[in-house]
Amino acid sequence: MLTITKALRDAVIAHARRDHPDEACGIIAGPEGSDTPTRLVEMVNAASSPTFYEFDSTELLTLYKQMWAADEEPVVIYHSHTATEAYPSRTDIGLASEPGAHYVLVSTRDLDDGGEAEFRSFRIVDGVVTEEEITFTD
Repeated sequence: MLTITKALRDAVIAHARRDHPDEACGIIAGPEGSDTPTRLVEMVNAASSPTFYEFDSTELLTLYKQMWAADEEPVVIYHSHTATEAYPSRTDIGLASEPGAHYVLVSTRDLDDGGEAEFRSFRIVDGVVTEEEITFTD
């Protein structure tokens, strides 16, 4: 189960809205071993694509160095889907390399029609996708 503040959820959705129609991506770091997301880091989608995201390797390395120095780890890895539901694609599953992380997907496909963003969380371990419940806290 993912427990995340409403403020972090809203910030992830705001990032996805800003980057739409391209996919947005980022990481929410937290204290190592805590499973508590605390620090949102919006990343640049190096692919600049509405159908694919790619972390910039230099930016990602810098972030990991910062996390290591602060005894943090990636608790949530998120990105948006602009035209499909918030469910991991085959590409997303293949790229999932943090077995302890929560993979959050936000779908912005209904925004042009005045709809809400879809926000879902998954665990992806060894290619197996498991959707999990989300608890939002104040």
